[in-house]
Amino acid sequence: MGRELIISIYLFLVRMTFNLFNLAPLKEKTTLVASFGDNISHVADELAAKTDTEIIILKTAGCKKDFSHLNAAVINFESRNLVNFITSIFHLATSKVILVDNYYGFLSVMNFKPDVICVQLWHAAGAVKRFGLRDPSIKNRSHRAIKRFEEVYKRFHYVVVGSEKMSNIFRESFGLSNHNILRTGIPRTDFFFDKKETHEIERQLEKQFPVIRDKKVILYAPTFRDDQLTSPKLALDLDRLYQEFKDEYVVFLRLHPAVTFQLKNQYPDFVVDVKDYENINHLLLITDILISDYSSIPFEYALLHKPMIFYSYDLEEYQTARGFWEDYRRNMPGPVVDSTEEIVEIIKNNQFDMGRIRDFANEWNQYSRGNSSELLISFVFESQERARVLNQ
Repeated sequence: MGRELIISIYLFLVRMTFNLFNLAPLKEKTTLVASFGDNISHVADELAAKTDTEIIILKTAGCKKDFSHLNAAVINFESRNLVNFITSIFHLATSKVILVDNYYGFLSVMNFKPDVICVQLWHAAGAVKRFGLRDPSIKNRSHRAIKRFEEVYKRFHYVVVGSEKMSNIFRESFGLSNHNILRTGIPRTDFFFDKKETHEIERQLEKQFPVIRDKKVILYAPTFRDDQLTSPKLALDLDRLYQEFKDEYVVFLRLHPAVTFQLKNQYPDFVVDVKDYENINHLLLITDILISDYSSIPFEYALLHKPMIFYSYDLEEYQTARGFWEDYRRNMPGPVVDSTEEIVEIIKNNQFDMGRIRDFANEWNQYSRGNSSELLISFVFESQERARVLNQ
C-alpha cells in the first residue's frame, strides 16, 4: 500500500510537469531513454550519421553505458535531482521521436501529441522467461499496478523485433497488435556483422586480457536470482573446472550487474572477473564456450555459431516462479545440465550440435542482418515525413 502511494505521488508530479511542457511546440529532436544502453548507443550513432535531429539521451541510474563518444546531450534522469528530472520531462514532452529500451512507469501518464513516435527497443533479442502481462507474478499485483502496465504498453507505437518468434511474444506480453511490430532487427546485433570493428575489439581485448592469446575462454554468464544478489554462493564448481581445464582454458565470470558480493578468487590465473566490463557483446567475440541459463545472452551469441551449455540446476523451481514461453529442455540449442560434472564431460567430449545452434540463430535473429539501426531510423523518419505531408 505504501509503495503504491509513493508511485502515485511520483506519477502525479510527472503528469503535471509533462502536461505543462506539452503546451510547447515539438522540436526536431529525438530523445532516447537508456537503462541498458546498447541498442540506444547503436541507434544514436545512426541518428548522428544520417539525420540532423538533435539527440538527447536520458540515462537512468542503472545504466552503465558510456555515451561520451556521441554528439548528444546526456542527462542523468533521476527524480532525486530536481533540475535533471524536470529537464528530462521537458525533452520527453517536446521531442518528435522517443526511443526507450525498458519498461518505464512514467510513460503511463505521458499523452504524446499525434505527431510523436514512441519506439520500444527492448533489451533482449529473445526470451526464455515470461514478462509483461504474461509474467506469472502479475496475479499478485494490484488492479492499479496492472492498469499502469497496460497504460505504459499503450504508449509504444512500435516495438522493434529480430524475429517472428519475438513478435508473437511481444504481442502477448504487451497486448499489442501486428501493426505495432517493427521488423527491422535488433540494433546492437549490427556489431557482429561489422568485421572491421569486431577485429579491433578482439585486438583490444587481447591487450586487456593477455591470457586469451594462449588459452580458450569459457564464459559463465548466469542470470540473477533474487535470493543470491548479496550471497557469495556460486553454483558453478570452480575447483572442479580448474582441475580439468587449467592448462587449456580460462573462465571469465560475468555475474549479473545487480549482484553486489565480491567472489574470493583462489585461481587468479584461471578465473577472470569481467562483471564490470561494459559491453557483453565484446566478450562474446572472444568466448569459445558460453555457459548460461535463462539469460537472453545466448540469442545473440548464437550469431557467432559457437558452443553453448545451459547450466539450469534450479530449472523446475525457476520455471514455476517465472514461467517459460516454450519447453526449455527441448528448445535450447545446447545441452541442459544441472551439475558441474556434466559440464566437464560435455566439454571434454565436445558434445555440441552446431547445426542446432545455427538453426537457433536463424530463427531468433531472422531480421537482424547487420543494418538494423539504419532500417529503424529510415522507417521512423520516413513515417514522420509521410505524416507531415498528409497533415499539410
